[in-house]
Amino acid sequence: MEEEFSRPKKKYIKMNIVISGWLCILLGTGLLFTSSQSTLVISLAAPVAVIGLMLLFAGLLYKDEDDIDPQEIAAWEPDQSKMPESGRIMYRVDTTLIEPIKTSILCGKCASLYWVDGTKPKSFDCPECLVTLWHQEEE
Repeated sequence: MEEEFSRPKKKYIKMNIVISGWLCILLGTGLLFTSSQSTLVISLAAPVAVIGLMLLFAGLLYKDEDDIDPQEIAAWEPDQSKMPESGRIMYRVDTTLIEPIKTSILCGKCASLYWVDGTKPKSFDCPECLVTLWHQEEE
């Protein structure tokens, strides 16, 4: 089984770039001032310090994803497309995590999209194609 690696969280990218820049600057200048001024050390330390400066500036100028418009997020809708047959009726349920809590239900058979206030209901019948998408009995 293939191991999946998750992508880094976007909110830490800026911080990681700035810290990397500072570390390169410290490493490069530390090598420059503590070495015996050999040509090899200078030819390695100077580019590391310059790259550290570029990383620092890039990190400070990096625009965070936190500036996304909340109205744009609230206006999001899933793609209305039919889902492939897999021996049973497919559907898609998406619930918002921030207020107001809304749930979108996409019927895979007819590609109709419905919105429900609150979290996922216990059962749902598609009004368009009159098919029960799911039914959860109480335990």
